[in-house]
Amino acid sequence: MIQMLEAKANPLLFVPKCPPVVSLQPSSTFLLNKIKNPFPPSASCSLPIKNFTITAAKRRQDPELEPPENNQPDDENTLLTEKGDEKEVDLGWLPTFPHVLTASMSNFLFGYHIGVMNGPIVSIAKDLGFEGNSFLEGLVVSIFIGGAFIGSISCGSIVDKLGCRRTFQLDTIPLILGAIVSAQAHSLDEILFGRFLVGLGIGVNTVLVPIYISEVSPTKYRGLLGTFSQIGTCIGIISSLFLAIPSENDPHWWRTLLYIASVPGIVLALGMQFSVDSPRWLCKAGRIDDAKEVISQLWGPSKVNKAIEEFQSVIRNDGADLDSSWLELLEEPHSRGGFKVYFTFIYFSTNDF
Repeated sequence: MIQMLEAKANPLLFVPKCPPVVSLQPSSTFLLNKIKNPFPPSASCSLPIKNFTITAAKRRQDPELEPPENNQPDDENTLLTEKGDEKEVDLGWLPTFPHVLTASMSNFLFGYHIGVMNGPIVSIAKDLGFEGNSFLEGLVVSIFIGGAFIGSISCGSIVDKLGCRRTFQLDTIPLILGAIVSAQAHSLDEILFGRFLVGLGIGVNTVLVPIYISEVSPTKYRGLLGTFSQIGTCIGIISSLFLAIPSENDPHWWRTLLYIASVPGIVLALGMQFSVDSPRWLCKAGRIDDAKEVISQLWGPSKVNKAIEEFQSVIRNDGADLDSSWLELLEEPHSRGGFKVYFTFIYFSTNDF
């Protein structure tokens, strides 16, 4: 009775949409007494149960239609990278810079002693008793150039024996002593002797500084670092003239100026204690390991073997031209350049512009 009422209430639920199958399961059997159905009323139907599995797969596309992979940067990124590379600062000169700066202190002293006498020379002449004697005033100013001539001649032999670093330190002795003797001078002879000692040190440094800078600097930056020697000279001249301004009002200020000249010499001696020696001289002296260490520190490890080979090649060929003489400069074609320089110098020195 209950089954008949259920069939009347929902007749459409029992209309199969698929071929019926005979089932003996009581849970899925329904009596269809009052429903017109092509199947016999005693038959029961149930829908077949099937299991469906849905899998997701990546859809393949035509290679021509697939978007390009972003493995490589596009043009915009490439341009940004190239612009970024252009902004990189080359600091290959930086390891050598402290050593070059220390050596340039010698040129600072050279420029300082060139200009230190220009302002207070009148006060010096008055204190030391040769006021009004222009010859002695000029001698006090220029005698250090005579000492520099002697120092420059002796520089080569000293460097070959001691190396650049020790020569710098030895050279600070006449620079410091000469400045102190000049500052404490109470006679003409004392100040002349002090200025001559300063000239000896200046002469050695004038030759030594360019050699040292060229031998410790990488080839790529040799021109850049070589300019510091001239910059040091210019700064020394400017500093001496600036510090000499108080001498117009203080007649004894010149002693302070000469005491100040001893300070760069002390800085040079201490700075060279922490500087490297010339790798070329180390190689020539047989200290190959020390030369390799200096080259690796200043130029980079990749330059060591090539630099050592070049140094040894130069050392082997050194002395091959000992038979040459200074008279070869007067022979053709060397004499042409020499005479051009000589007559150009004479022309400009004898004409006023």
